Amino acid sequence: MEIVSTIVHQLTKNLTIEEIKAAGFETYFVDHTLGLWPQAASGMPFSSTFFQSKGDPITDLHEDMAAEQKARTTYDNILRMVKDPDVVDPIRFLRMREIVHYQRFGESLRIVQDKLDSKNFYAFNPEFDK
Repeated sequence: MEIVSTIVHQLTKNLTIEEIKAAGFETYFVDHTLGLWPQAASGMPFSSTFFQSKGDPITDLHEDMAAEQKARTTYDNILRMVKDPDVVDPIRFLRMREIVHYQRFGESLRIVQDKLDSKNFYAFNPEFDK
């Protein structure tokens, strides 16, 4: 989040009102000036509801893996649209981090599954059902 916020700050810190209007940022500017306000490209503000947790390690690890892939796809889309090396280089770095995180969560999932009865690992919550 810090890297993306820094990129956005660097790209917007010296915008004129005319540039803000030309870019379609005027409604954002009215609410936030040039302050950083985390939101989706659709305008939906960031919320902790984006984080999911069920308390079941298999469910939660799948959710974690899905989140890493969603972030990677977002970075892929940014890289398709942006050519500025000051943006592209840190986004590529973040994209690679998402791939590594996905791999580590996958390894963790395999470890959890190996510790369970492999014939029954979808049928119970190991935190509660013994």
